[in-house]
Amino acid sequence: MKCFIQNRPHLICTLKRDNMFKFKTPSQKTLEIMSEIAKGNDTADYESEAISKINKLTSHEHARITSSGNNSIFIALSSIEGDIIVPDQGGWHGFKQIAKFLNKNIITLKTDLGLINTDYLDDLEINDNSALIFTSFAGYCAEQNTKGISKYCKSNGITTIEDASAGIGDRENLLGNGNLSDIIIASTGSPKIINVASGGFITSNDPEVFSKTSLPQKLSKTSQIVCGGICCELENVTEKLELSLNATKHLKNNIENTLHANKRGINVIIPHTNAKEISWNLKKSLPIDKSGFITTCPNYNRVKQKAIAIEIKNLSYDCLKEEHLEKIITEINNQL
Repeated sequence: MKCFIQNRPHLICTLKRDNMFKFKTPSQKTLEIMSEIAKGNDTADYESEAISKINKLTSHEHARITSSGNNSIFIALSSIEGDIIVPDQGGWHGFKQIAKFLNKNIITLKTDLGLINTDYLDDLEINDNSALIFTSFAGYCAEQNTKGISKYCKSNGITTIEDASAGIGDRENLLGNGNLSDIIIASTGSPKIINVASGGFITSNDPEVFSKTSLPQKLSKTSQIVCGGICCELENVTEKLELSLNATKHLKNNIENTLHANKRGINVIIPHTNAKEISWNLKKSLPIDKSGFITTCPNYNRVKQKAIAIEIKNLSYDCLKEEHLEKIITEINNQL
């Protein structure tokens, strides 16, 4: 059987026929390591190991493990003295919520359906020591032009904060790259690429990011259990991201009218005036064991127009076989 994960047996698990799709969970190996730490059978310093691996992966000198992605955002935004620039769509609602809680001045940046166009930054009045915060993929659908964003922001004194929860481990080294983004944050909760159901991290080359935020760091401490899980998940993070990218590309190539069709992403967004009814029908014809992988827009975290979002990022890797992807393609094309 042709499969997007053939020759990768460590990512394959048995798929029950009575449940066509499964929600992504931590790997069995990750769960076993976390269990041994919880029992006290493994006393290794996984926090130091995780930090070392994350430093190498991001090319950033400093890193901290946190209790969640939102706490990573809290630390990052706490270090910024000026304005917080957020995309008008395709970001994460926590950006605005946390900036507002911290009494930061929020500037909303117009985007091209989530994609950051630095030309629009020229139209804004931005104070000194400000920061632009964005996700690696606009609405999980399309990769941001991190090189262009980095070049513009470095030239204009704007700190870049990249939420690389979905882009960490990029084989092309464009996403989650500390040579491009000043601060990198990530969640390691489900169903992220680094998936331990809890935790997160923040990295930077600027030591002041951490020296100015000692209190929120203390409030965001996590356990060796989470750190051990992160260490395990980091072993094949690049491979897992590539599987998700390839699966999404296959869907985009076989479904008409997808948003940002030529961009890498880990979900598929299909604009449609009848999005709500179509999504409801797809949920019935494409059942999943828990949670979901079909959502509707408008949604700030995706796009602010009527659309169906197929969240490939939410699926277990054993559901990225061609037979499962073809099932999704067939059902969607039947509904459109």
